[in-house]
Amino acid sequence: MIRFMQRKKLWAVAAGAALLLTAVCSSGEEKAANDYTRYVNTFIGAADNGHTFPGACRPFGMVQTSPVTGAVGWRYCSEYTYQDSLIWGFTQTHLSGTGCMDLGDILVTPVTGLRRREWDAYRSHFDKQTEAATPGYYTVTLSDPQVKAELTATVHAALHRYTFLKADSASLLIDLQHGPAWNEKQYHSQVQSCEVAWQDAYTLAGHVNNRVWVDQDYFFVMRFNRPVTDSLYLPMAPTEKGRRIIASFDLKQGDELLMKVGLSTTSVAGAMKNLEAEIPAWDFDGVRKAAHDEWNSYLSRIEVEGTDEQKTNFYTCFYHALIQPNQISDVDGMYRNAADSVVRAGAGIFYSTFSLWDTYRAAHPFYTLMVPERVDGFVNSLIEQGEVQGFLPIWALWGKENYCMIANHGVSVIAEAYHKGFRGFDAERAFHIIKRTQTVSHPLKSNWEVYTKYGYFPTDLIKTESVSSTLESVYDDYAAADMARLMGKADDAAYFAKRADYYKNLFDPTTQFMRPRKSDGTWKSPFNPSSLAHSESVGGDYTEGNAWQYTWQVQHDIPGLIKLFGGEKPFLTKLDSLFTVPLVGESLADVSGLIGQYAHGNEPSHHVAYLYALAGRPERTQELIREIFDTQYKNKPDGLCGNDDCGQMSAWYMLSAMGFYPVNPVSAEYVFGAPQLPKLVMHLADGKTFTILAEGLSKEHKYVASITLNGVSYTKSSIAHADILKGGTLVFQMK
Repeated sequence: MIRFMQRKKLWAVAAGAALLLTAVCSSGEEKAANDYTRYVNTFIGAADNGHTFPGACRPFGMVQTSPVTGAVGWRYCSEYTYQDSLIWGFTQTHLSGTGCMDLGDILVTPVTGLRRREWDAYRSHFDKQTEAATPGYYTVTLSDPQVKAELTATVHAALHRYTFLKADSASLLIDLQHGPAWNEKQYHSQVQSCEVAWQDAYTLAGHVNNRVWVDQDYFFVMRFNRPVTDSLYLPMAPTEKGRRIIASFDLKQGDELLMKVGLSTTSVAGAMKNLEAEIPAWDFDGVRKAAHDEWNSYLSRIEVEGTDEQKTNFYTCFYHALIQPNQISDVDGMYRNAADSVVRAGAGIFYSTFSLWDTYRAAHPFYTLMVPERVDGFVNSLIEQGEVQGFLPIWALWGKENYCMIANHGVSVIAEAYHKGFRGFDAERAFHIIKRTQTVSHPLKSNWEVYTKYGYFPTDLIKTESVSSTLESVYDDYAAADMARLMGKADDAAYFAKRADYYKNLFDPTTQFMRPRKSDGTWKSPFNPSSLAHSESVGGDYTEGNAWQYTWQVQHDIPGLIKLFGGEKPFLTKLDSLFTVPLVGESLADVSGLIGQYAHGNEPSHHVAYLYALAGRPERTQELIREIFDTQYKNKPDGLCGNDDCGQMSAWYMLSAMGFYPVNPVSAEYVFGAPQLPKLVMHLADGKTFTILAEGLSKEHKYVASITLNGVSYTKSSIAHADILKGGTLVFQMK
C-alpha cells in the first residue's frame, strides 16, 4: 500500500519550491503562461440547469459570496441565472450545481437615494458588460444605485468593496430573511429565529436559524471600514422572523465602502475569530490576490495542451470540482455537529456538503489523485457525522443530514480511500460505522430487515425507488466487503459479498431490464422501461430515471451483469439500444443530456459508455466519449447538460479527458476510453509526474490504436491507481 502521509510532506516541499520559482519569474509573459485561472470561466453552468454560481470563494471554503438574480423555485438553486437582468444583491454562501435549495445567507445590497420601507425595492438592473469574474473575484456595476460592487473571499469570510459612483447618499440593505426557497410561502417563512445587534458603529453581529433543506444555524459578524450613521429596520411580514436593516454611511462621490462578513456554525465569537484570523486588515486587493494565488496553485497541478476552448472547459471543471466539500469548522477546529453540539473536529478540520450519490462516482476518485491531502479529512468528517447520527451521511450539508437521494455512498468513499492506501483515519473505527450503516436500519432510506429478507427492496413494501435503492445499496455492500477483505475480516467480507449479488434478483431475463419486483416474487405490471420516476414528484421505482438507465447500475460486477444477459453479444445489443432508442413523451428536469435513453445530465449514466470497453468493443466507448465531449460540455453559460452536482459532472469531464474513468471507484482501477487532449501532465503529491500523450489525436482520429506505459506495450482494459502514482508516461497512439 502506498502511504500518503509521506507523500504529503514531499508535496509540501515541492509546492513551496514551485511557488518560490513562480515568485522569482521576471518575465510577465512567463507569469501569464503560468496563470491557469485565466482559463476558468465561472459563468459556465450558470444558466439553464447547470446551477453553478459565478461569485468568489476559496478551494473547499465555507464562504461563497456571489450575486443573486432570483431565489424562488428550482431555477434558482444557486440563486443566479445568467439571462436575468436584475440583481437582488449578494449573499455569502451558495450551493454549486445542486438540484435543491439552501444556504444563500445574508443578502447585502448597496442603496442610494431615498430609503424605502419596501424590502424588494432595491433590486437593480446591471449592464452585462460590467460583469466579470475569475476564481476568487467577482465584479459588476449596479445601474440603478450607480455602485460598482466587488467581491472576494477567504475560507470563512467574505470581503466586499462598493464604490459609490454618485454622491446623493450611501446605504446597504442587510436582509437576514433571504434564502433560496421552493415557493413564495417558504421564502417568507424559512427563518425560525433571528438575533441581531450592533456591537458598535462599525460592527453588526447575529445568529440565524433557518430550515429549507437542513436545520441550519449560522452566526455572523459584519464589519465596515466606515461608521454607520443611521440604521432603519424594515417592516416584517406576519410569517417572517429574519430582520431587514438599512444601514447608512457618510460617503462622498467616488468613495469606497468595505465590508467584511465572517461566518461560523458555532457562535458570534467563532465568527469573529474567523474574521480576525483571515481578514485582519482592509486590504481588498491583497485578499483578492491571495485567493487568485491559491486557486492557481491548485489548477497548476494539471497542465494541459489543447485549444483555448478545451483549456477553458478543462480548468473550469477543475475549479468547479474544488468548490466543495466545504470546510465548516472554525479556525480553531470547532463546529456544530449533527446533534447540535459544538465540538472540536477530531482531525482539526470538519468538512460538509457531501453530495455523495453524485460525487462517489468520479469526484472523490479525482480527489484521491489530485488533492490527496484532503482525502483523510473528508473521510474523518464522514466518520464523525456518522457516529453522531448513527449512520454515514447520505447527503451532508452544514454538518447535518438532509436525507436526499438514496443508499449510503459514504461507504464507497471510505472504502475507496482505504483501498488506495490512505491511512490518516482509524480504519477500525471507519469499518465499525460502515457496518452499522449497512446493517442497522435508519430513518427514511434503509430498511435492512426487508432488504435482507427478500434480497431486494420489494416495490409493494417500499413506497418509492425500490429498484434504484436496491442497486445503489448493493454497490455499498460491495464496498463494505472490499474493505473487510483488505482488513482481514473474513466473516464480514463474506456477508457483504453475498449481499453484493442482490442485483441479480431484480434482473428480468424476459425484458432484460432491472425491474420492480413484489414481495411474492412476481414482477410489477404493467411495466414500461421508458417511464421516468422521481421520488419527490411523480414517485416510481427509479431515482431520477428509468429502467433503461438503471439496468446498468452494477459498477462492481460487469462480468456478472454480462452473464445475466447471456453473454457479450446480447449485452452489447441491449447497450446499443440504450444509445439509440429515443426517450419520447416524458421528461424530468434531472434527466437531461440525452443520447437515446442515455442521460449524461444525471449521474447513474456516467459510467455506462465505458461498459463497451469491458465487453470487447472499446471503439464504441471511444466514439461515445467524443460525442459526449462535443455535445454536452460547452464554453458558455448554458454549456452544461445538467446540474454540475458538486463537481461530479466536472470530474467526469477531466478524467475522461485523461483517457480513463473509474467505473468501479472502490476497485482503484480506471477503465480506458480515449483521451480528448493531446497532452496532459499530472503533478502528483510526491513530486512525480504522470504524463498522458495522445499522439495523432484529431477530429478524425478519435480511436485508440495502441497504448504504451513507460515505453512498454499495455494491453489491459484499465490502469491501476497505484501505477499512476508511480509516475511515468502513458501514450495513446490514435487512429
